[in-house]
Amino acid sequence: MAFPEPQSPGARSRGRVRGCTHDFSRTPPFGLSRSRTRSHPVKNPQPFVDEAAVTVISGAGGNGTVGYRREKFVSLGGANGGDGGRGGNVVLVADRNLNTLTDLQRRAEIRAPSGANGGTSRKTGASGAHAEIRLPVGTLVYATDPDSEVLSPDDDLPVVDLTEDGQRFIVARGGNGGFGNARFKNSTRQTPDFALSGRPGETRELRLSLKLLADVGLVGFPNAGKSTLLRRISEARPKVASYPFTTLTPSLGVVEVGDARIVVADIPGLIEGASDGAGLGHRFLRHVERTRVLVHLLDIGAWLIEGRDLLSDYESIRRELHRYRPELSDRHEILVLNKVDLVSDPSALEALEAKLAEKGLRPIRHSGATGQGSSELVRSMLHSVEQAMALEKVAAPDDQTDRERLD
Repeated sequence: MAFPEPQSPGARSRGRVRGCTHDFSRTPPFGLSRSRTRSHPVKNPQPFVDEAAVTVISGAGGNGTVGYRREKFVSLGGANGGDGGRGGNVVLVADRNLNTLTDLQRRAEIRAPSGANGGTSRKTGASGAHAEIRLPVGTLVYATDPDSEVLSPDDDLPVVDLTEDGQRFIVARGGNGGFGNARFKNSTRQTPDFALSGRPGETRELRLSLKLLADVGLVGFPNAGKSTLLRRISEARPKVASYPFTTLTPSLGVVEVGDARIVVADIPGLIEGASDGAGLGHRFLRHVERTRVLVHLLDIGAWLIEGRDLLSDYESIRRELHRYRPELSDRHEILVLNKVDLVSDPSALEALEAKLAEKGLRPIRHSGATGQGSSELVRSMLHSVEQAMALEKVAAPDDQTDRERLD
């Protein structure tokens, strides 16, 4: 009788269950296929990156060709070498479906294909395909030529500001193709024996800076309930927890009211001194610059539990915004008393509102937990955005800048 080969205790226990003779490490039990028992790792969402640097190189032009017409009884016909194809451009394209520069952060260099060399019979070489770089709407592009001067007249000025979906900008042009020898044929020189090489492509070192384009920006102290509000009024799912600084990167949500559509940005909590770089300072504040409307959230929980002065909180946030960009003080704004579900005494809430009213402030009551006031707040957002857009149309200049740099 043949006995099974003895195994070590560790080997015997691997893939087995006590009291069961099935070896799970070899085949799944009960007729299940292995693929159905394998666990799949959960993919992490793409991290938010708002700054990146990349070098782009357009394609070189193809070389011209030296060629001659060949016919029977003609040993050396006239020149017929074709031109080289043009190199591909590097084109930036604004895409509203993107909201991070993560992909660019992982790429040090992007090249466009070069043009093909010319052929005989005056055939021009194929042009190189354009290399398109898709960037989020709101990306500012600063570019320098490593071999010469800065493209911008000022280092702090972008060469393009991608503000509209589908906007295109050629940041590096492909080189022209070289002429074939047919270009140099004349009455006295029918068989030139030379052609020109293609021109090299352009090299640009790009610095990309993303400033989110949103209609509404949610601002307030940490743990004021901004992320919960965004989850309540949109399909966005930012991280929510009951401790400060849960939100470390901005989040975007789309709010749809009938045919209207507004984009709302959850800006991570601001603290005193943010305009001077405290916390993450300017990194967060720059995402407020392009919003049309600011929604200030005041945390009633902090008022009830910590005894914080909400009017002082409001003035502190406005002060930081003004110090960062004075024009932010003129933005349309909506004041929200958040977490009103925590208040058990209505008279206390009324007294707080009366104190704010003395300063001309009329807040909207809201609760992210129960949804109270969400509809009123969304309507107020939409109305304020429409007002801001109407003013923009009146103030918009006739000339359009930073448009396509295309042929």
